[in-house]
Amino acid sequence: MARRPSQKRLFRELAAKYGQEVAQAFMTAIRDLTRQVEIQKLLLALERRDLDAAMQALHIDRAAFQPLEAALVEAFTAGGQGAVATMPAAVSIGFRFDPGNQRAAAIIRETAATLITRLTQGEIDQARAFLADGMARGAGPRSVALDLVGRISRATGERTGGILGLSGPQRDYVATARAELASTDPALLRNYLTRNQRDRRYDRAVARAIEAGKPVPPETARTAVTRYSARLVRLRGEVIARTEGLPAIRAAKHEAFQQLVDDGRVEVMDIVRGWSTTEDGRQRDTHDAMNGQEVRGLDMPFTSPSGAQMMFPGDTSRGAPASEIVACRCDEFIAVRKWPL
Repeated sequence: MARRPSQKRLFRELAAKYGQEVAQAFMTAIRDLTRQVEIQKLLLALERRDLDAAMQALHIDRAAFQPLEAALVEAFTAGGQGAVATMPAAVSIGFRFDPGNQRAAAIIRETAATLITRLTQGEIDQARAFLADGMARGAGPRSVALDLVGRISRATGERTGGILGLSGPQRDYVATARAELASTDPALLRNYLTRNQRDRRYDRAVARAIEAGKPVPPETARTAVTRYSARLVRLRGEVIARTEGLPAIRAAKHEAFQQLVDDGRVEVMDIVRGWSTTEDGRQRDTHDAMNGQEVRGLDMPFTSPSGAQMMFPGDTSRGAPASEIVACRCDEFIAVRKWPL
């Protein structure tokens, strides 16, 4: 009989595989959003100062994020199947994870719907605010439009460097970076050089501007900001993958063991769950303290020193705040151990 894989190793591999796929699905959705913008209609609407018409030209809707939904469903299914592969053979022969189970289907449907609704509404709200601000400032329609949807890259033929796909704070970072590069203030220009996601190929141009007491040349600044924005979009995809994709895998593992209990193969109190912290110097202090914490059954939450409760790393069903879940890389170990008589 083939040796069963280590749960820790298998789920580390699943996290790496589907972390990349969820992040890529987000990038695919954002590329589709920028491709579908009717740029001429957007420019005409901005010239007429017609905000509603400008928003209609963007065609932002939840269907654009379908690749992300599909990736989350795939990650959830793989997580459930992976959990079965690591179960003791004595209790799992002939047992299969059922992603179509009413409860399982509801879990992933709600997970995907919540994320996509939040992303869609966020894009609409941020785009409307950006366009309204551009109109209020009297900025040129073309400048506003291209800062929003990005400029076409000669290398790829795709629009890149716009603010579509960025979180609210990231959009502020881009606006501040743009202002820094347009400034003659050495302190502001030096602050740009502290930005982790900047393209360092433009650092020499910034250094020359500091020495000359002048702003960075407009075309150079525009390209630098475009590259900075594109990197922030990729970073957001990675954060979404860790915050949404990895919890989908963990939720599926939890659900697989619940299905094992429902099938009558083990008693719920025969199940032990443990918190496994990724200890690499970047872990949260609260999660460092939780490493090795064990609970019995499938209904008992893990408790953070902050008081937050989670059924598994990244879980929000018990009201855990963002400070406990965003980009969490911890895992949950689940084992079958007979409850002592």
